[in-house]
Amino acid sequence: MNESQRQAWWALGNGLDPVRCAVVHPCEAGALKGALEAGQAGLIVPVLVGPEGRIRELAQREGIDLSGVEVVPAPFSHASAETAVALALQGRVEALMKGSLHTDELMHAALSAPEFRTKRRLSHVFRLEVPLYDKPLLITDAALNIRPTLSEKADIVQNAVELAQILGIESPKVAILSAVETVNPAIPSTLDAAALCKMADRGQITGAVLDGPLAFDSAISREAAAIKQFRSPVSGEVDILVVPDLESGNMLAKQLEYLAGGTASGVVVGGRVPVALTSRADGAQARIGSALLAKLVAHQNRRQAP
Repeated sequence: MNESQRQAWWALGNGLDPVRCAVVHPCEAGALKGALEAGQAGLIVPVLVGPEGRIRELAQREGIDLSGVEVVPAPFSHASAETAVALALQGRVEALMKGSLHTDELMHAALSAPEFRTKRRLSHVFRLEVPLYDKPLLITDAALNIRPTLSEKADIVQNAVELAQILGIESPKVAILSAVETVNPAIPSTLDAAALCKMADRGQITGAVLDGPLAFDSAISREAAAIKQFRSPVSGEVDILVVPDLESGNMLAKQLEYLAGGTASGVVVGGRVPVALTSRADGAQARIGSALLAKLVAHQNRRQAP
């Protein structure tokens, strides 16, 4: 990405009012600072949900001013997650943000509330800026669905396509990843890839150009595809990488972040409200980027309820 693209990314939220966001169990310095910095940037109005004594003690220790910041007490992490989900279902917040609790604690609370679900399966999308690629990459699902079925992958793809459209990509190019470019019954992900592409042909997945199965190099590099002597409408121009399962996706996203200098942010979509979901090891920039994603999805939800 070049600097103008990066500025355009941060400008997506300009003119949109900040959304009330429940920050779930922000009991570590990074989680608390990241949420408040997202608030200072005009992305969210943070509502801190967790053990009030611990949060205020942490703020005092870190020199953080909580004046004017709402704190909703909850005794421990599981209760923090349940309270935050309840706030969302009551319409008191329009987004959730993971603090210093485990992802499965937060998402268990969300998935346990039938009203939080929509007709679409919830899924996670990473947005990565990688220096050696000329535009942002969306990777899905690398954090929520462990071994998704074909029908679940269809929801995962559609969720990512709609997020890409929110980010200004009118007709995103989607690569369904596997280890090879040919359909091989011995590699189930190639069968799913072929089926997803046919589903797009039949209008079961809309708004994007799909191709697969594709190996990672063929998806990212037009030259690699040419050497392998096949043509793809997405090679070298891909916007969305759909991985076979959570393990491969998580490894891919973190390799791009830690070895290729990528900058990551992420959000869970497909539910009543977006969930800004970051690693506990993430810095403030990742949390702010995730807050921007959540803000954009929340504003889209105002226009068209999920």
